[in-house]
Amino acid sequence: MMELTHILRNFLDGDGKLTAFPAKRKMKIYCLFYLAQKFEAEKDYTEQEINNVLLDRHTFADPATLRRELYDYGFLDRSRDGKVYHIADKQPTPEELCF
Repeated sequence: MMELTHILRNFLDGDGKLTAFPAKRKMKIYCLFYLAQKFEAEKDYTEQEINNVLLDRHTFADPATLRRELYDYGFLDRSRDGKVYHIADKQPTPEELCF
């Protein structure tokens, strides 16, 4: 896959933070790949910890949407009660997400 920062150049500020969440599905998925890289593998996160990582990586103050999208597209898994999150063991591929 082409360098994500190059693909997302219109959505990133000088610090590498997302300035907007794209409406187009393909760019949205690229953003999710970009954000998923910001989490440590095999680490458990609370919802607040997930939000804090996301808040550090975007400027539009909507970690709930980003967290939900990361979960819905299979980048994050969570416990049944929704209290513990972690990076999914098997990350989706661009092919699986219909590029």
